[in-house]
Amino acid sequence: MFEGSTYKRCKCTEPKLDDNGQPILDAHNKPRTRELGSSCPLLKKRDHGTWYYYVKLPDGPGGKRRRPCKGGFLTQTQAKEEAQKLWDEAHGGIDVDTKETVAQYLDRWHDKRVDLKRRTRTDYRDYIDRIFKPALGHLTMRELRNRHIQEMFQQIWAFNEVKKANREAAQLAAIAYETAHHAWKQAPSPRPIELRQARQQAQQALKAARTKPRQHTGPGSQKKYRDCLAAALGDAVTEKLITQNWAKLVVLPKYQRPEPLVWTDERVARWRETGEKPGPVMVWTPEQTGKFLDAAVEHPLYTLWHLMVYRALRRGEAVGLPWAELDMIKGIAHVTEQLVTDSSHACWEDTPKSRSGRRTVTLDHATFSLLTAWRDVQKMQRTEWENKHQNAADKYGPYTNSGYVFTQPDGRPHHPKHVSQAFDRFIKRTGLPPIRLHDLRHCAASLSLAAGLSMKAIQALLGHSSYQLTADTYTSLLPQFEQAEANAPVDLVPRRHGADEPTGQQAPAVDEIARDTATTCTPGPSAGKAVPVNRTEDAMLARADDEPRRIEPTPTAPERHLTLLSSGSRDPALNAA
Repeated sequence: MFEGSTYKRCKCTEPKLDDNGQPILDAHNKPRTRELGSSCPLLKKRDHGTWYYYVKLPDGPGGKRRRPCKGGFLTQTQAKEEAQKLWDEAHGGIDVDTKETVAQYLDRWHDKRVDLKRRTRTDYRDYIDRIFKPALGHLTMRELRNRHIQEMFQQIWAFNEVKKANREAAQLAAIAYETAHHAWKQAPSPRPIELRQARQQAQQALKAARTKPRQHTGPGSQKKYRDCLAAALGDAVTEKLITQNWAKLVVLPKYQRPEPLVWTDERVARWRETGEKPGPVMVWTPEQTGKFLDAAVEHPLYTLWHLMVYRALRRGEAVGLPWAELDMIKGIAHVTEQLVTDSSHACWEDTPKSRSGRRTVTLDHATFSLLTAWRDVQKMQRTEWENKHQNAADKYGPYTNSGYVFTQPDGRPHHPKHVSQAFDRFIKRTGLPPIRLHDLRHCAASLSLAAGLSMKAIQALLGHSSYQLTADTYTSLLPQFEQAEANAPVDLVPRRHGADEPTGQQAPAVDEIARDTATTCTPGPSAGKAVPVNRTEDAMLARADDEPRRIEPTPTAPERHLTLLSSGSRDPALNAA
């Protein structure tokens, strides 16, 4: 049975009187006042005062009385409806008496989410402290509504406009500094002091402009914020703290996962002219991939990059691959762990991104030969390090037997971010169109797609949890291979004056690409399967044995690769990787 009441009151005041009927004065000799509340004689007027309700709920733990009340309603009907709603929510299990704020709840929710990966927990902690608490932390969980969350994102959009202005100001400051620096440098000696002062002022203005926030918070980041808050409020609904998940009612800019684009000749020409990438995710053609591998043969990280190009390992999976999970008899790699890093450059070992990421990858014979050669190089590096740093007081310390496949000369694994930085520097030196290190996975998918592998096989190679994700991402990749399907409908229609098929340089490059693909796909260790192999590696690596279950490199492959790595290690820029 509903137990509650409504009443009307106002904010009118009257002086407080003592026993003698005299006004009581405060420290400033001003009369003290009190609210009339529900005893105001003007409450009989329709437009005077507001309506309140209170609800009598069952006593709480320890016999604590629970009498929630709320006012500010214009009519008695509104107050009754809200009282009934509160009563229904209380008897439905909702904690209507909670005074917990959004900030307190988010901290408590984050502390209990021990099931999250360390990187995810770190990101959620950052969102809570940097985004949610300043905008929503002061509200109680009972007060929170979707309009508050929407206002939070509107503030993010407004701040994006400020960041845009900061970016434009920084660009103008950079131009002004270059102009002032060039004028100072070209001036004859002794240079005028005015030019030096102008250069210093421009430099200070550039530093000040670059200290202001400039990074755009795009739809992808906003979606992450909402997903985190929706996960927290979803648990609050389960705990009966709120009635529904308000974060799911928020409207955000539409986010679309960027699709990989191929570096076609036209896109490369446009990039060389303007310096702008056509999209955030780019993929090399087989020819461009071959040029990269040819140029990287002498780089210390060549074997790691080769593994990523052909077997589609993620950066953390490749850097964190241990020898214990590499079967050098059957030629397979078990992807069971990875090295993960965060914005603070901390690095730790973790499981793969998803359950499907735990997979077994069969090695092509070229990659297997390179890994065999690299194993000998690693043993040689260990011997040289131990002989060189035998002294206990040596600042470099003893050799670290980390057990990882790809290590530095002292045995420590490579930091994932350092591998990406080394890749970016190398690509810039070669003059190839830029891609990210992670885009080597897309190159592996495109090579497999061109070689005729099914989408299901590519999904297993990449370790995707969803077939739909793989299909949506790579369906439009390398469209030139669909030229024959595009021409088929045209050939079916008889025309008296139809367009002639282009010849020579006007013809589509499908035949040439198909020939290149065929020449770069040679039989691998497993019978009946084609494995993409860079053609120039035939000069460096001998073919693997044709034995079905055991892969053996030629005796000259390790020595050849040792020579290449030794010659490449003399470059200090390469050693920095």
